[in-house]
Amino acid sequence: MTHNTPLSPRPLRHLSEVHRRVLTAAQLRSHGVTTAELAEQCRPGGPWQLLLPNVVLLHPGPPTSEERLHGSLLYAARESAPGVPAQPTAQDPHRPVYAEAMITGLAALTLHGFSTTPPLLSLDRVDVLVPRLRRLRSSGYVRVLRTPSLPTPKAVAGLPVAPVPRALADAVAELTDAAAVRRLLTEAVRGGHCEPAAVVRQLTQAKLLNRPHVVDAVDALVAEGRSIAEDRLYRMVSEYGLPDPVWNVDLRLPGGPHLGGLDAYWPDQAVAVELDTRAPRQGHREDEDALWSEYARKREHLERLGITVVYITPKKLRDGMEQQATVVRTALMASADRDPAAYVVVLPR
Repeated sequence: MTHNTPLSPRPLRHLSEVHRRVLTAAQLRSHGVTTAELAEQCRPGGPWQLLLPNVVLLHPGPPTSEERLHGSLLYAARESAPGVPAQPTAQDPHRPVYAEAMITGLAALTLHGFSTTPPLLSLDRVDVLVPRLRRLRSSGYVRVLRTPSLPTPKAVAGLPVAPVPRALADAVAELTDAAAVRRLLTEAVRGGHCEPAAVVRQLTQAKLLNRPHVVDAVDALVAEGRSIAEDRLYRMVSEYGLPDPVWNVDLRLPGGPHLGGLDAYWPDQAVAVELDTRAPRQGHREDEDALWSEYARKREHLERLGITVVYITPKKLRDGMEQQATVVRTALMASADRDPAAYVVVLPR
C-alpha cells in the first residue's frame, strides 16, 4: 500500500490533494485502515509517518507548509463525533470543518500577507487558537492557545485564520524584540490590515500594555495610524472636489477659552471635521467612555455656537471614502439654511 493507493471501503478521491496527504487516525479507520495496518505503514522508514498525535502524513519526507497547517488544525479541531474530527461537510465534501480551531500568531499573519513575518516553512511552531475549556495540549510543532471567546475566523487559502488584531496579540505575546514588535504593528496599519484602535484594544485585552517595548511600539502605531488617516482625509477633499478647508487648526472665542483642535475647518460654512482616532490604553471601559465624553463635550460646545462637527473614523475613511465625502458635502451645502455661527478665532495648531 502506498499513499496514492485508494483505501477501502471509502476511496479518497472526494478529498482535495492536501486532504489526501494528511488525515487523522479516525479518518483512516473510516476508510478501512485497521490499527495494525496504520502501525505498519508508520513504522520507521515506512511510507507514512505520524505528523502529530493521531494525525498521519501519508508520504515519507518532510511535510509542506500546507500540510503542516492542515495537520495542526486536524490535531486541534473539536471532534464532531467521538473519534471523528474535521469531517467534510455535505455542502462541500472537499473541505473539512475545523470546529473550534483556527491558526493564529505569526503563521496567521503570514497567511494574511504580512511581509515582515517569517515564511511558513521556517516557523518552528504553528499557534492554534481553541476555546479555553478544551482539554488539549501543545504537541510537536503545534502550540495550543486558549481563549474564553473565539473570534470569528477569516478564511485564508481555505483555512480558518484569526483576524489580524487577535493574531498580532498572540504573536506579540511571545516576542521580546522591540524592533520586531514595532515592525509587525506598523505593517498592520500601513498595510491596511486593520486600524490602530482595534490593535490597541486587543493588546489591552491580552494584558500586554504593561511591557515597555510593547507600549513604545503602540505609541509609534497610533502616530502612524493618525498620519495615514490625515493623508486619506487630504485625498478625500482633493479627489471628491470638496472646497479647500483650513487644516489642523485650533478654535477660540475672541478673548475667551480654547474650543478645541480640528483636523479640517471651513470657516465660511462653519463646518468642521475631526478624525476619531481614540485608542484607549488601560483596558477599562471607563477610559473609553471618558475619551468619548471628551469628544461629545467638544462637539456639543461647538454646535451650540452654530458649528457643524463631522466625526470620521480612520476605518470609515479607508473603507468608504466616497460616502464620507458625501456626508461632508451635505453639511457644507446645509450651512446656507442655518443661522450664522458665532464668530470664532481660527489659529494654526
